Amino acid sequence: MNRIDRISAILIQLQSRRVVKASDIAERFDISLRTVYRDVKTLEEAGIPIIGEAGIGYSIMEGYRLPPIMFTREEAVAFLTAEKFVEKMTDESTAAQHRSAMYKIRAILKSAEKDVLESLDSSIEVLKSQVQRRVNNNDHLQNILNAIMHKKVLCMEYMAGYTQEQTQRQVEPVGIFYLDSFWHLIAYCRMRADYRDFRCDRIVSLKESDITFTGKHPTLKAYIAQTAEEKKLETIIIKVQSEMVRFLGEQKYYHGFVSELTLKGETEMTFLTMSVEGFARWFIMFGDVAEIVSPQHLRNKISVLAEKIMQKNEATVLSV
Repeated sequence: MNRIDRISAILIQLQSRRVVKASDIAERFDISLRTVYRDVKTLEEAGIPIIGEAGIGYSIMEGYRLPPIMFTREEAVAFLTAEKFVEKMTDESTAAQHRSAMYKIRAILKSAEKDVLESLDSSIEVLKSQVQRRVNNNDHLQNILNAIMHKKVLCMEYMAGYTQEQTQRQVEPVGIFYLDSFWHLIAYCRMRADYRDFRCDRIVSLKESDITFTGKHPTLKAYIAQTAEEKKLETIIIKVQSEMVRFLGEQKYYHGFVSELTLKGETEMTFLTMSVEGFARWFIMFGDVAEIVSPQHLRNKISVLAEKIMQKNEATVLSV
């Protein structure tokens, strides 16, 4: 990205939030803080009313707005791709809101970009796997997000997964996330006096109450990080021959798959797992085309298992 495009993008980023940290700008564009300061100064010299506070960040004076923004062709296609995901992975209310937003986005596109979207519309599709259940048709996601914005207590009937017991709960919503084909609600449950993870497809009914909660809750990101630490999740990094990665299929998600990095002929995969023992037994299935980067005790565990397998099979051969 050249400097002119970067400075324009920084201006758009400054308008996207009330306060933007210099470190966030530097991370986004992979530039130094010194370059950020220089680019911001360029914007100020161009007459943009930027307010900068040491230790806090940058903000634009209230009332200043850019002229209508024109999206690039690549950005427009990204919106179309996102629309496909929203239609299949969220509830009907959220999908309807996104469709409405897409009409507005399409309205300001140039004719050439509109034609591109029309031609690509039938070339992008999101399919659910056979193990993936249909998303609950109730408008839970929008109701939950509205309650989070207004800090309102939610009243809901919830069907527990293990006991199949239906209970009425009053909860203070913290956030939602998507994991293993399901949407989850993290909330402070007043009945249990603790934070709980509610699967949205098990919410029988949900209603926003008139009660406003004032307690301060951790952010969703902080809660997930804390939960991971409490569960003592262990980081495992392995390398697999790139042509063999596809054979791991969906099983990698059941063992805590987090991310992957493509290297020369290999794919480095990172996992967060609660069971090193279980991971070791799974790894043996494809260990001939993979290697363990870390931790060392996983290597030791697999060596022990492999030795036991050899001894058991040697004993079987001798007995025959």
